[in-house]
Amino acid sequence: MTNSTARIHPTAIVHENALIGENVEIGPYTVIGDRVEIGDNCWIAPHVVIKGPTKMGKGNKIYQFSSIGEDCQDLKYNGEETFLVIGDNNVFRESCTIHRGTAQDQGTTRIGNNNLLMAYVHVAHDCILGDHIILSNNATLAGHTKLANHVIIGGLSALHQFTRVGEYAMVGGCSAVNKDIPPYFLATGNYAQAQGINSVGLKRHGFSSAAIMEIKRAYKVICRQGNTLEEAKQEIAEKIADAPELQILYDFICADNRGIVR
Repeated sequence: MTNSTARIHPTAIVHENALIGENVEIGPYTVIGDRVEIGDNCWIAPHVVIKGPTKMGKGNKIYQFSSIGEDCQDLKYNGEETFLVIGDNNVFRESCTIHRGTAQDQGTTRIGNNNLLMAYVHVAHDCILGDHIILSNNATLAGHTKLANHVIIGGLSALHQFTRVGEYAMVGGCSAVNKDIPPYFLATGNYAQAQGINSVGLKRHGFSSAAIMEIKRAYKVICRQGNTLEEAKQEIAEKIADAPELQILYDFICADNRGIVR
């Protein structure tokens, strides 16, 4: 069903079962498939393909040659019904590829709100992305990757499957990430190693000088003082009452993981 306020170019192909919201613009030669739902005020450029089952929120912009909601590239995928769910106000620049989930996981790839995915970004099956994330040109996320809110991934970087990246962390360009990156960390290299904390990002997001200092101290406890991870956990746990910003860092390093960058 197409809303009467939608502006669809006559060369676009929109499946009769697609749900198109108000004030949606769909450019020339774009293909919208079966079981695709597009929220209000979305803008879709020419030569875009969106395949279902995909549900997209409001205010998203998708630039030319992007492929959204395609079957995944996992060799175990055998045509099972899987999903892609996208939130509001995201920007997908030229030639992004976003794949649906697999039956081996939860079956759904999820992208939150207010994210910027620059040109040629790839988000594989079952990835979970939070809000306010920036993926620079050619960043590649393997299957089951999880990015928390306010993460920045530099251009030409690749993340191994099942990798987690915590809140406000940043990955430098051309990095190969094969371990988890805790909240607030700055990591870069091939393979990526911890280089400090994302202090510039924290300042931009309103963290106080005192909070940033506590995060720096926690970073040193984890990475620079020769502690085992268990020793670091214990020391950080003792500081959370006075520095609540450390709670998400503590929870992250306590969770099951691939090992963290240090």
